[in-house]
Amino acid sequence: MAMEEPRHPMTVIAFSDPSDIQLSEHFRLSEFTRSAAAIRYDIDNTPDIEDIEALQCLCIHVLEPLRKKFGVLKITSGYRSPMLNAKVRGAHNSQHMKGQAADLFVSNNEVARKYYDFIRKNLEYDQLLLEMKTVRGVGYVHCIHVSYNNEGENRRQAISNYRVK
Repeated sequence: MAMEEPRHPMTVIAFSDPSDIQLSEHFRLSEFTRSAAAIRYDIDNTPDIEDIEALQCLCIHVLEPLRKKFGVLKITSGYRSPMLNAKVRGAHNSQHMKGQAADLFVSNNEVARKYYDFIRKNLEYDQLLLEMKTVRGVGYVHCIHVSYNNEGENRRQAISNYRVK
């Protein structure tokens, strides 16, 4: 019988430079905290230990298996402090503020559909959104939003045409 990955990851050691924290084999904390808006508005976007543990669970249970299947992934939005989330007009209950969510860059609609289908069919997740935008009447995939709830049951809510402004 194969061993199951823990829902709660190993303890993370805090470093003076948070970008030094290796969350999983291929992901570092800095990929989830880097934010142009935080820099522009001088907002502290440093997660606490619970948020870091949640990000580590997201990496272990969702992002690492996705990366192993498709190769390098680019995080466009990961952890958001409450102040940053408000500034970027995120949902008032956004899982980004708990370290449970990430938005992934997708190069085209075909890649987006492959990521979406793989996650939906093979992985444990809480919410999976194929975020769509329309520009001059043409619809395209904006990003993949995926979350993992390390505090309880994962809803497996999947929406393949989630419209964003």
